[in-house]
Amino acid sequence: MNRSWIAPIVAGLITSAAVWQGTLVATPFALMAAAKNKIGGDVVPNRFMFGKMATADNQPIVRPSPDLVYSSCVFDVSKGPVLIDVPAVPERYWSVSIFDARTDVAAVRSDRDTGAKPARLALVKQGQSAPFGYEVVKLDYDRGIALIRILLASPDDYPAIDAIRRQSTCKVAG
Repeated sequence: MNRSWIAPIVAGLITSAAVWQGTLVATPFALMAAAKNKIGGDVVPNRFMFGKMATADNQPIVRPSPDLVYSSCVFDVSKGPVLIDVPAVPERYWSVSIFDARTDVAAVRSDRDTGAKPARLALVKQGQSAPFGYEVVKLDYDRGIALIRILLASPDDYPAIDAIRRQSTCKVAG
């Protein structure tokens, strides 16, 4: 019996397993890079961008909800902790979510979590510390996206909600 076919099959299986594993590891990073480019593009990191209301012609994120208004910050903690301050929005659902470079959710805080008080998050990596008064969110990667969502009861609410959300900050500590 000729066994010369075993080596190519084993090599093919090893190659397939390596490609499969590489795809599993690389895909989340590639998706986050694409999201950061779409959301942030050439924008300076560590600064919130305040998107317009989502419409059929204006969809800054994938599958936006028409009754939510979005703000985003492409952050980078490589030069120090990044401080996220989000004011409370009275009588509204709002949330801030922190996504790391692998698309994992590092933290989510909402009006329900804060007791209708502002959210104050310090995004840190190993070896960094947060200023007093900030909730620490430990990250394994330097970069990611912070996303604020605020519920609108009607489109007429947009000007008032827009003024409140523009008080949100995303900046390197110091």
